[in-house]
Amino acid sequence: MNIEDFRDFCLSLPGTTEELPFGPDTLVFKVGGKIFALTNLQTFASFNVKCDPAQAVDLRERYDYVLPGFHQNKKHWNTVLVGAGASPAQLRQWITHSYQLIVAALPKALRAELTQLTE
Repeated sequence: MNIEDFRDFCLSLPGTTEELPFGPDTLVFKVGGKIFALTNLQTFASFNVKCDPAQAVDLRERYDYVLPGFHQNKKHWNTVLVGAGASPAQLRQWITHSYQLIVAALPKALRAELTQLTE
């Protein structure tokens, strides 16, 4: 997966927006105003995604390319090293999981709007 594939996949998820709130080097993807993925735009050596806490620990134990979230809550976020062994399908799965966690925590009305976007 390269930066273009990463960006295209994130933007394919309903209601996703992209921003540069932390400066010109950090690309952030949000749904409902909440971050679900971010990466360094210049290097794209890794990206951060939200993860269920129990699953986050399991992934870190199984894969040496999944680390505690850099500069984020290490209980809820993972940093995934790009090009270190994960398949594109696996990367998309982890991005989708992060997106779904954020959507599940959004207000009911906003979740309903996002559901309409997929119909």
